[in-house]
Amino acid sequence: MPSTDVTVVIVNYETRDDTIACVASVLEHAGSLNEQVVVVDNGSRDGSAAALRAAHPGIDVVEAGENLGFARAVNRGAAVARGEFVLLLNPDAVMLEDSLPRMIAFARENPQYRIVGGRTLREDLTLEPSSCWGAPTLWSLTMYATMLSTVFKRSRVFDPESLGPWPRDTIREVPIITGCLLLIRREDFAKLGGMDEDFFLYGEDAEFSMRAAARGMARVVYPPAAIIHTVGGSSAGSSKGSMVLAGKVTYLEKTWPPRRAAVGVLLLKTGVAVRAALEAATRRPNRPWSTVWRRRADWGSGYPHAEAALFGRPLPQPAAESPTPAR
Repeated sequence: MPSTDVTVVIVNYETRDDTIACVASVLEHAGSLNEQVVVVDNGSRDGSAAALRAAHPGIDVVEAGENLGFARAVNRGAAVARGEFVLLLNPDAVMLEDSLPRMIAFARENPQYRIVGGRTLREDLTLEPSSCWGAPTLWSLTMYATMLSTVFKRSRVFDPESLGPWPRDTIREVPIITGCLLLIRREDFAKLGGMDEDFFLYGEDAEFSMRAAARGMARVVYPPAAIIHTVGGSSAGSSKGSMVLAGKVTYLEKTWPPRRAAVGVLLLKTGVAVRAALEAATRRPNRPWSTVWRRRADWGSGYPHAEAALFGRPLPQPAAESPTPAR
């Protein structure tokens, strides 16, 4: 068994203070675990790398030199991991007391579960339910297209991807574990080939979970593992809606047969069009869905095209296979 129990991989992009606090919460609440913390800095211009080294000199800081997105950055971090387990943790998260040791103990005691998630909470400690999701289906996308998933939010029938009103307070197998809090054995991460680097941001954890499912790897939510999570902290103010849609399109195209995926993408576009039309009809001063609809040519083909189209970047090149952590 590796001498390091867990490697915590955190991807940082312009979230210096949040990431410093996130790392502090991991180190404070690691208990008797022998932990390694790896922060991959995606070319931040806010002094993140230097500040992280100063605040936490014992961690590994990998400087990517550019914004690699989530999947490629996670793979960079996992490449230098020494732990028996790898924990993916968002930089805008704070690990709660005893969560990490209990999560590791649960995974060791229940090896039938190969990917373990937990509960995500708001700052007031109320449930923020995005730690896990149901897998998209033609039915769930039809509900999205018709806005019934919005009208009947958290309905098992009309909003099935939300997993209904379940408050994440019981141990339960789920289709998708979100990358904000995802624990996996390092050897299993390697067997799966890491995250799919075609994704830039959003959707990669869904594809990763379903790839694990195809290999017979059960995914489970373990409620005693909990974080306080500020959703979208590293993408606030950006083209988040378009990135989310790009991730959904990419997921469908990679996991569904071509004809079914084409129908699914059409349903996604229909859902955006309906929401944009509603914004126009109600004369809303802010019209985010109208913006997403205008940019449908940018996200409608999914990644990696969407990364280049949305951010004016060249098509991405694969990340280096064996990066050396900078200190």
